[in-house]
Amino acid sequence: MKTYLAEVLGTFLLVFIGTASVVTGGFGGALPLGQEGIGLAFGIGLIAAAYAIGPISGAHLNPAVTLGVFLAGRMPAKDVVPYWIAQIIGAIIASLALWIIVTGQAGGHTGGFGANGWDEAKWAMSSAFLWELIGTFTFVTVILGVTNAKHTTAFAGLVIGLTLAAIHFAMIPVTGTSVNPARSIGPALFSGGAALGQLWLFIVAPLIGGAIAGVVAKAGIFEKD
Repeated sequence: MKTYLAEVLGTFLLVFIGTASVVTGGFGGALPLGQEGIGLAFGIGLIAAAYAIGPISGAHLNPAVTLGVFLAGRMPAKDVVPYWIAQIIGAIIASLALWIIVTGQAGGHTGGFGANGWDEAKWAMSSAFLWELIGTFTFVTVILGVTNAKHTTAFAGLVIGLTLAAIHFAMIPVTGTSVNPARSIGPALFSGGAALGQLWLFIVAPLIGGAIAGVVAKAGIFEKD
């Protein structure tokens, strides 16, 4: 139970810090954080969560990561669904907390809640899908590499967080960057409309990307000859 609660807390920290940077400090927010600031907020939020709860649960914080870890042979099947549930709960609580905060603005809140999505007038659905799949594959591959038992490092959390930040730098203009179904589910529930209509892509594409990374890792790419 402590493991699952750690995933709730860690995912809450990641989603709250990251989406708050979009809602209150992003492109139209109180502070001009822009693309780089938002990417760093997600990356730093992940670093904080990784070092805080990593020794307890591994700090997956992401259903795609959990799927990749499982397919790589590093966790039992019985833990996969509980991890997913814990991560989604953490993300929903984070979005609820942000909703409560921003709706207390004078004059009400007229912006969104950091939901993912793509502009169908600019990007094809296939572009968004492939972007999320490749981004997640890259992210989970890095995670599985730096946490490999034979060459793990104390800097793993830092490397993973900086990788997430870099992926945001590249992907924000296209999809807002998910690479994490839980991160997308929480904000979409409070944003509604188009965010809910496009949510399926931010569940399916990251899971496929994470699964491919897990299979590749299982094949021994991180093992020395």
